Amino acid sequence: MFSGIVSDVGQVIELKNLGELRRLVVASVYDPASIEVGASIANAGVCLTAVAVEARNAGSRIAFDVGAETLAVTTLGGWREGERVNLERSLRVGDELGGHMVSGHVDGVAEIVSRRDFDGMAHFRFRAPKDCARFIAVKGSVALDGTSLTVNAVEGETFEVLLIPHTLAVTTWGERKVGDRVNIEVDQMARYAARLMEAGQDR
Repeated sequence: MFSGIVSDVGQVIELKNLGELRRLVVASVYDPASIEVGASIANAGVCLTAVAVEARNAGSRIAFDVGAETLAVTTLGGWREGERVNLERSLRVGDELGGHMVSGHVDGVAEIVSRRDFDGMAHFRFRAPKDCARFIAVKGSVALDGTSLTVNAVEGETFEVLLIPHTLAVTTWGERKVGDRVNIEVDQMARYAARLMEAGQDR
């Protein structure tokens, strides 16, 4: 589990196809001694398992194997060397939950349809995948590229969020532009609530 609070922006330094898998290697400031093989790390919101960890400069070089399904339903299939990536390590018992509960199981890909910058902040409008839109509500939470954000407005399959200067500075969001595609994970509580309502209607 994750909280949607990005703790590093890594960089893709190697991509290699291994049959049905793709080996993804990311450079990070994380201390390699603190990461065990098998650890879960969210890469732009996608939970991946570290399969190798080595020291690199003052940080680490972390390798992940990504399956065909993940490549197909997230933005990872389009990543290239040099890509900057929001990273978050999995929560430990006792960690502060600063965002909301995020599983790292991405629901699909949303598209940025507008961006407006003002006073150091940025207002984004997104088009959500049709299957996700019904789970997105005003004042609810959504994880976009692994970042926990609050929904400000919803209209049909589009929704809006506001990013403050700090978030723009410490994540990849400062680089995002109209037409970019981002990984989206809807709030699990919204999903459970919708399922309970559906179950009640079926009675």
